[in-house]
Amino acid sequence: MQKARTVAIIAGFGFITLALFIQGFLPALIPQTQQKAVTRVVRTELGNLKWIRYDTSDYTELERVGRQVYIREGCWYCHSQYVRSVTGETRRWGPVSQAGEYAFDLPHLFSTRRIGPDLTRVGMKYADGWHYAHHWDPQMVVPDTIMPKFRWLFHVVEAKVVKGADEKPAFEDSPALQAIFKPKGDRTVAVVPNLEGLGFAEDTEAKPVLYLSRAQGEFKRETVTIVAPTREMKGLVAYVQKLGMSRGAWRDVFEPQVVTTDIMRIPSTEEWVARGKEVYEQRCIGCHGVKGDGEGPAATFFDHRPRNFITGTFKFRTTPTGSLPTDGDLFRTVTRGIRGTAMPSWHELPVNDRLAAIAYIKTFSPYFAEEKPDPVLIKDPPASSPALVARGKEIFQQAKCWECHGNTGKGDGPSAPGLKDDWGFPIRPADLTRGQFKAGPGVEDIFRTMSLGLSGTPMPSFAQAFSEEDRWALSYFVLSLSAFTDPLTGQPLTLSAEAKAALNSPALKADSSRLAFDPESLRVGVAMRDAGTLQRQLDKMGIE
Repeated sequence: MQKARTVAIIAGFGFITLALFIQGFLPALIPQTQQKAVTRVVRTELGNLKWIRYDTSDYTELERVGRQVYIREGCWYCHSQYVRSVTGETRRWGPVSQAGEYAFDLPHLFSTRRIGPDLTRVGMKYADGWHYAHHWDPQMVVPDTIMPKFRWLFHVVEAKVVKGADEKPAFEDSPALQAIFKPKGDRTVAVVPNLEGLGFAEDTEAKPVLYLSRAQGEFKRETVTIVAPTREMKGLVAYVQKLGMSRGAWRDVFEPQVVTTDIMRIPSTEEWVARGKEVYEQRCIGCHGVKGDGEGPAATFFDHRPRNFITGTFKFRTTPTGSLPTDGDLFRTVTRGIRGTAMPSWHELPVNDRLAAIAYIKTFSPYFAEEKPDPVLIKDPPASSPALVARGKEIFQQAKCWECHGNTGKGDGPSAPGLKDDWGFPIRPADLTRGQFKAGPGVEDIFRTMSLGLSGTPMPSFAQAFSEEDRWALSYFVLSLSAFTDPLTGQPLTLSAEAKAALNSPALKADSSRLAFDPESLRVGVAMRDAGTLQRQLDKMGIE
């Protein structure tokens, strides 16, 4: 018995020592752990998407705060951070994880269980507002989740509603509001309470201003519960948004999300509609609401209001301005998602569930029974060229795109602060430099927007003002505004002129992670299908 106890003690110390060596010392001895380079997708100045090798960046101060909150709150118990090359994970989550993605992770947070979804590629899948709603009340956006609420990461204040100077409802200034919101200058933040009287305001350095949706009619509430994120909550969202973004614009080449379909007919039988109702209540109701009017409980957290299906006004269509979308348009939007908003890609849902959900969504508006959508034929795009992009830059000025989007495309034009959508809510012009295009990442998607406009927004159609050739040129120029930039930060990547020239060359076909181009060595042999052609072009530019 004594001998067995001695063996057990020695074995225990042995295993503890082995664990310390494996977890603490061995990683430092393996060369791969010192690697920072990963493969990532970049957009070139001609609008093409190509893979390159590039070093990951360290966390910002705010992201580090968020990472510590992530560890402290035990998020890693349920969420893994590793995409494996097995069981179709690349089709579900995205590119397989690479060592360089964890260069600044101490400790690593691979986790061992997936009670919740893997978060390796969650960065920029949802807008910040979705994450705020998810942490305030997870069941708002995912009704069947078992994730707990994290309300201690928010400021909460009861704001009294009074009649303002214009006789409209407004918040009464109070010490409780002043303790949380400390406006800088005349900055304001819109608070659109949901039907339960909950309102969200992300910016605590602005004055909260009450906005009401049309669905609320005459506002009769005496108070609104305003919630605002603490610095820890903002840090947690910043950390989650960074996950996977060292791989750049990978989502723009992710095959399950690159869906192009215009003309299709979805059954509208009782069976399909009934199944669609089930899917809608499980996946969509938190944002779009029970009535499909965009008044779900989570809507207050979003900068971009959820679509009101009743009005029949849809942004992303292949039909003329003011027309209903085709079934194919709706399927494309549901499958791809809408980048930069709370609307994620639903490519993981079975196809029949997506089709059924669309069949149910169409029952909210009587217009679908009265009107037959007639799509506009969009031809194949011309090949991109520097001359075409230059012409697009001229059209950008002539069309006065800069008035809303700004001269550099950051969405900071002189008209931007006063823009509103058709429902009276403030709406911000897209920041074109980040490459997060709501209609889709391809030049065809941009051209469709230029030609048909975005119904319900200040974005018009340019089909009558400019020729088809000019609209293609403008579309390529818009894509070029996000060339060689980081989608997360909007900052330019550090690439030499020689590397950019090589990437801009049509001869370089770095179209997969395995064939990524190395901008440091300018090695093109592996990433080339026509290495000789590119090398001759590089020789002409004096690049060896």
